[in-house]
Amino acid sequence: MSFRKGSLRHVLAGKVFVVSMLTLAAAAVYLAILKHQTPNVVGGLLTFYLITTAWLTARRRDGETSRFDWVALLIPLAIGIFNWVYGLKVLRGGANSVDGVPVGMMLFMGSICLLAAAGDVRMLVGGGVLGAKRIARHLWRMCFGLFIAAGSFFLGPSNRPLRLLSEVGLGKHLSPAIFGTTLYLILTILPLILLIFWLVRVRWANASKRYLVPGD
Repeated sequence: MSFRKGSLRHVLAGKVFVVSMLTLAAAAVYLAILKHQTPNVVGGLLTFYLITTAWLTARRRDGETSRFDWVALLIPLAIGIFNWVYGLKVLRGGANSVDGVPVGMMLFMGSICLLAAAGDVRMLVGGGVLGAKRIARHLWRMCFGLFIAAGSFFLGPSNRPLRLLSEVGLGKHLSPAIFGTTLYLILTILPLILLIFWLVRVRWANASKRYLVPGD
């Protein structure tokens, strides 16, 4: 995000990010299936969908769509419906979490999925997205996919960050007190903070262009 849009470094960083995230999401789905962890399967599929559609949005020209988009929107639609139906079923059963995932988070993610599906339908019916809307679509999907991955890593079980650093020999040089909930929460919501910042910046820049008078 720190590189100028369209520059060689921006394109290269984007490719590395997309490949890394898609690989991570695919691996997460595979491992979650082996361990019968339904929430992680859903999270991995959603991340894969978000990053893929964010990448396609950036690569395409204004107003460009394809048949793939009609197929892709089935993913957030199915996940959104599943999360709400299953989440409400769990609540009626008296529980408040599934495999450590709070039901509230399931309903929140289900709502995000349904909004994403609605955005896909709106894009397809309207003949694609243009200008600032295309950039906004790219940004929110990329950042939200990163948010899901960050939440899984930092807020997952067994203190994954500390365990990872310990395995590479760095954990012993750092105080365990650093690796607390506060730090993990900050790092988890950081993608959302960046998302809000860039969406506001994109919208503001677009609004400024509308009122720009030639010759001023």
